[in-house]
Amino acid sequence: MNFKKLKSAGCILAGIMFFSCGHYSFTGASIPNETNTFQVNYFQNNAILIEPGLDLDFTNALTDLILNQTRLSLVKFNGDLVYEGEITDYRISPTTATSNNTAAQNRLTITVNLRFYNTKDSNEDLEQRFTFFYDYAGSEQLIGGQKDAVHEAIFERLTQDIFNATLAKW
Repeated sequence: MNFKKLKSAGCILAGIMFFSCGHYSFTGASIPNETNTFQVNYFQNNAILIEPGLDLDFTNALTDLILNQTRLSLVKFNGDLVYEGEITDYRISPTTATSNNTAAQNRLTITVNLRFYNTKDSNEDLEQRFTFFYDYAGSEQLIGGQKDAVHEAIFERLTQDIFNATLAKW
């Protein structure tokens, strides 16, 4: 067999393998063809320590992730997939101490309780808590741009964990 025929056969074989694998996504999402929409309801901040704007920022971060990593359309009502819940914990705690009994390192922890409903398949419904943290120097204060960057880092992990649990099934 000459090189051109071998190359053509390899391309055909690769195409058959790619298209026979069903609905494939580079993000790992497994979304059935009959699922077309999603909605993200407002995640209210029910934590004891309230950080203004945290609830809206988290809701937007989750919405943006799903929009960017799926073919699903965002709707306000009657979504095929529904995400809702609340922020249940926002806590800053010392993780290590200095010899002077001051915090050498602090940890910001955010916990979100998620309720996920798949209106096409109720076996996929899920209620789960997701928690992530960020450590920073005890001499620093979370204000302004640094606080925003820390929140963004935590949200990136929380939203990806939610995405994996609901759409990628990891």
